[in-house]
Amino acid sequence: MQAKYQAKSKALLVLQDGSVFEGKAAGKLGTTTGEICFNTGMSGYQEIFTDPSYTGQIIVMANAHIGNYGVEASDVESESVKISGMICKKFNTGFSRARASVSLQTYFEDNNIVSISDVDTRALVRRIRDKGAMNCIISSDNLSVEDLKKQLYAVPSMQGLELSSRVSTTHVYTVGEQSAKYKVAVLDFGVKKNILRSLTQRNCYLKVFPMKTPLEELIAFAPDGFMLSNGPGDPGAMPQETELIKQIVATGKPVFGICLGHQLLAQSQGVSTYKMHAGHRGINHPVKNLITGKCEITSQNHGFTVNADDINKNEALEITHVNLNDNTIEGIRLKNKPVFSVQYHPEACPGPHDSRYLFDQFVNSL
Repeated sequence: MQAKYQAKSKALLVLQDGSVFEGKAAGKLGTTTGEICFNTGMSGYQEIFTDPSYTGQIIVMANAHIGNYGVEASDVESESVKISGMICKKFNTGFSRARASVSLQTYFEDNNIVSISDVDTRALVRRIRDKGAMNCIISSDNLSVEDLKKQLYAVPSMQGLELSSRVSTTHVYTVGEQSAKYKVAVLDFGVKKNILRSLTQRNCYLKVFPMKTPLEELIAFAPDGFMLSNGPGDPGAMPQETELIKQIVATGKPVFGICLGHQLLAQSQGVSTYKMHAGHRGINHPVKNLITGKCEITSQNHGFTVNADDINKNEALEITHVNLNDNTIEGIRLKNKPVFSVQYHPEACPGPHDSRYLFDQFVNSL
């Protein structure tokens, strides 16, 4: 029988550096592990929880109240909750949104998500910023710190971990109208629904392929271009997918990569990637478009990034976007082919619309 939430149940959060935070149980009673990270967005928690890019991660929600507007069936980015767990300050078991169908508590119970509330998230985010991303464990059914530390020791590092195979589609499917003007092959590393929606809104008929689909099968669709989706994990652990993208680029057809798709595209052109100290996750990250000189407010979710030195040494590549907070690379393009990618999420919903033009840029190249 599934354990139920109890308002006063104690829960513990233990970090890899030995830090211990006490709080209250939220969601399903139990134990969960993953890499801790934080998101600074003030809305969109349901989209965050269902984003496949968060697979294997426990998310700290920096906004004070989580669950206050409940859960609505259409506000999802995939078919299920993808986070490994959630940490927040105030967890609302009730909700006031007319469109919502269930509470976040019920949603987490139904999806087996162990969480903890009443944690000093301000102090926790500061620790992550100072110490960097690390593994953690949440438990509401085992309050022995020593036991939890032993379990945590066995959790693999995100660095070197391939996770896209957990969330990539296992079968080919289509999205949109077959009579649409353009055909786009989508390579699914953990694609968000709004990426597909953003393309179909621009007169595209999509065929979504598993991440290990051979080039011959992709070409058999006779696509006008390729979309490389977002996804979780370390791009450095995906040599087979990197080689496939190298072959896709060699076809000369337009290619657009987002997030993990951006990192894999860079790797396919000889650019290395590396794990960031804490990563970028939120809906207010400033990015400068070096081509237009304009700044965009962007939605982001990534813990890895591409190496700027490698790009500067590559005569075929050009940096198109940079992060104004830390100068990391946010976009690249090939100088001699209609191929480009960005590290952030132009499809974000909810989120800023500043970067929606990138979909138009891609469709105009088809």
